[in-house]
Amino acid sequence: MGYAANTGAFEKGTLLIPFTRLSAHLADPVTAANFPRTVLRWRNQRWAEAVGLGGLDDSDWTRHFGRFETLPGNLPQPLAMRYHGHQFGTYNPDLGDGRGFLFAQLRDGAGRLLDLGTKGSGQTPWSRRGDGRLTLKGGVREILAASYLEALGVNTSKAFSLIETGESLERNDEPSPTRGSVLVRLSHSHVRFGTFQRCAYLEDREAMAALVDYCVAEFHPDADDPDSARKTCALLERVAVATGKMIGQWMAAGFVHGVMNTDNFNITGETFDFGPWRFLPQSDPNFTAAYFDQNGLYRFGRQPVQGGWALQQLASALLLLADAEDLAPSLAPYEPAYRESFAAHTHALLGLTSTGDLASDIGLLQAFYGWMTESGANWPQTFFDWFCASEARAAASPHAAVYAQPAFAPVRAALLARAPARPERLGHPYFQKPAPVSMLIDEVEALWDPIAASDDWSAFKAKTDHIEEARIALDLGPGALTPR
Repeated sequence: MGYAANTGAFEKGTLLIPFTRLSAHLADPVTAANFPRTVLRWRNQRWAEAVGLGGLDDSDWTRHFGRFETLPGNLPQPLAMRYHGHQFGTYNPDLGDGRGFLFAQLRDGAGRLLDLGTKGSGQTPWSRRGDGRLTLKGGVREILAASYLEALGVNTSKAFSLIETGESLERNDEPSPTRGSVLVRLSHSHVRFGTFQRCAYLEDREAMAALVDYCVAEFHPDADDPDSARKTCALLERVAVATGKMIGQWMAAGFVHGVMNTDNFNITGETFDFGPWRFLPQSDPNFTAAYFDQNGLYRFGRQPVQGGWALQQLASALLLLADAEDLAPSLAPYEPAYRESFAAHTHALLGLTSTGDLASDIGLLQAFYGWMTESGANWPQTFFDWFCASEARAAASPHAAVYAQPAFAPVRAALLARAPARPERLGHPYFQKPAPVSMLIDEVEALWDPIAASDDWSAFKAKTDHIEEARIALDLGPGALTPR
């Protein structure tokens, strides 16, 4: 087996399985579904190598990530995690991993703990009336979203593996029967805000204290403190900052998560639990991703407010360990972290150097995004055309006429007033093309159609290749999960 000789990150992962310290409180041992077939459709080789699993051949890969045979020295049995959460503002105590589980924990080359979790791996005690499955189209969509977000430098979980299962599934939101799959995602943590909410709901102070200790030790060690209440407050502050940074990145990337329930936030500020996500075609604060979000609760422009609301629910849960007057100041860093991240990431996506003065940076953002909203300019194309503030590239763009309009003049001046950051990146072949990689819903549907019709994966592969080209050309870094 390819991993047997590995002496790096994976071997570290086999020696320590930290979540087992909490599993009696927060998880249930489960068994994966026995699928009729296991056909490997996609594997994330770059990330497999980063965590020491790159040497697995396809047969071993499928055994572990389709049949879920235990990785040597790792979790003896998958664990379906227990949690609660607010779903569209309504508290739901009947939640948990209903179609997924924690399969394994590893450490990367920097010693950071990483989780391998599943989606579509079968029923668990938390499946309720669900079948515990994932459609193949849903798996394809998550690969596309996670890969594109990573290319844009957004902190996100990584799609790690996709295997078709040979099952036919019935769904209301897809032409049925449709093909089944099982996805594995790599994440720094699968601990959700809703995990804390469950402990609070049950008034389980012992479980809450153990959860806080675990999260501090493994994910936010600088929050450690011998005093339990101070440690709890420090953890909340770190989570608030991480969440603010993530949502600032979403807003600059034009990403709409779609379902910002508290069980879909984790404590390391990673984008995960992709559902009806969308990327903006044009700037529209009222753009809503989910057809069932009829009131626009999670619309694009409301995402920063919703992130703050979710953090308030986390703080309420932590009242089990700390007083309200001590927890409240720990929420204060959220808004500045969000504003700074939004400004910094906008500059990064435009290939510009920040002035270091947040007020000046916000001025650029107001001019730029105000014009984007008023003009209806294509979101991904505009960022691409003005990367490193190259007037020559923008003038040669298929959208050049938009930039010639008088309303764009103050925006042009503001962009040209910034120094380009690493302009040598413009020499990459990616920037010689007339249009960037993008992930608009019509494009996603166009990728799926040939797969559904004739099992033709060529368009999907071309798109993932283009995303990878963009990742290398932009060189923005993928946030907390960085191969080293």
